[in-house]
Amino acid sequence: MPPPKVRVLHPNRHQLELRPSDLDSLLPEGHRARLVWGYVERQNLEGLYAEIKAVEGGVGRAAIAPEILFALWLYATLEGIGSARGLARLTQEHDAYRWICGGVRVNYHTLSDFRSLNGVQFDDLLSANLASLMAVGVLKLQAVAQDGMRVRASAGASSLRRKDRLEGYLDAAKQRVAELKQQIDDDPAADSRRRKASRERAARERETRIQAALDRLTELGEIKQRQGKDPEEARASSTDAEATVMKMGDGGFRPAYNVQYGTDVDSQIIVGVDVVTSGSDQGQLAPMVDQVSERCGQTPEQWLVDGGYPAHDQLDAVADQTEVLAPVPKPKKKKLKEGEQPVSDKQTDPYAPKAGDSAAVKSWRGRMATDEAKERYKDRAATAECVNAQARNRGLQRLPVRGLDKVKGVALLFALAHNLIRMVQLVPEWFGIGIGTSATHEMAG
Repeated sequence: MPPPKVRVLHPNRHQLELRPSDLDSLLPEGHRARLVWGYVERQNLEGLYAEIKAVEGGVGRAAIAPEILFALWLYATLEGIGSARGLARLTQEHDAYRWICGGVRVNYHTLSDFRSLNGVQFDDLLSANLASLMAVGVLKLQAVAQDGMRVRASAGASSLRRKDRLEGYLDAAKQRVAELKQQIDDDPAADSRRRKASRERAARERETRIQAALDRLTELGEIKQRQGKDPEEARASSTDAEATVMKMGDGGFRPAYNVQYGTDVDSQIIVGVDVVTSGSDQGQLAPMVDQVSERCGQTPEQWLVDGGYPAHDQLDAVADQTEVLAPVPKPKKKKLKEGEQPVSDKQTDPYAPKAGDSAAVKSWRGRMATDEAKERYKDRAATAECVNAQARNRGLQRLPVRGLDKVKGVALLFALAHNLIRMVQLVPEWFGIGIGTSATHEMAG
């Protein structure tokens, strides 16, 4: 007779449990979500509150506090989350996001609109943060390093079309909008009307995008012409007309935007943000110098850039504002003809003034010949390229939005998130970590 089977208790991890707990107990002290909330509490969000129409005693549902939406996007950016739908799911499933919401339900439409429509407010918040850091002496702006990175647009290469194809698409889109509008007018069924109205709205948005692509073809054609190419070969994206085909890091060509960051060398704080539709960094030096000067109220003593920036007209434009440190290109070797003597090293010295050089260009050549400038220039890669790499590691690989203004808002969010982490390291006393509130309101005042 076999022995009786042993009886044991096995774990059942799918059993639902009801246990009393509060959201604040979900996160330990010092959790990154608490740091983000402590930072957001200290910000002046009057610009975001100005857009809220719900008021005490009025009709309508109360709006979600901007602090919640801002904190959600900052924390999501630090965690590499760029999708509004994905973020909305996390507010129901992940403890850190649930803690930030504090029981307030947030949908992806609200999250998407907040990020897309508040680029100006993000820019103002960046300026206010920099002013605070300068006031306490953390940000000194002795040297700034600038670099750009090409980020894929929310548009595929298959969306690129030439003029004749876009014109055909535009005619078809207009016809489709007219057909749907007529169907709505003829159909008395309310449910059917709603569905058709939705389709009409989608068709109208497509028509708008195609028209924007046609309008941009003129600019792209002029660029082709300056490059010595046929302007008729210019193609624009019917998905995101402001995206431009750029050569990416892997050697391929895709619709993209050029995101420019200017970073303080000593503190690693981002002090300038710009987004351009040109794949080249030429022409981006002077605009960033002007932006940082206006944003911070002073111009850095030195400006570090790579060899793609120092066009002569750019050096002239900033000569009275800052010292540019950038590599001087080596002269190209000339193929000697029979009987021709090679040029001496003195004549090919890249640091020697050349005929036609302006005073600013001569000064730049002479400056870069010094050991001091060469040593200082080594800080460029450790600053600008490091910041860009961190942005890519946080998800700035492909843009989740379309249009230059919305892309600028995303770039500003990445800058604010980056600066938040730097501020935790540089001025930790600003981040009081407590239950529900920050201990730094007094310092903020």
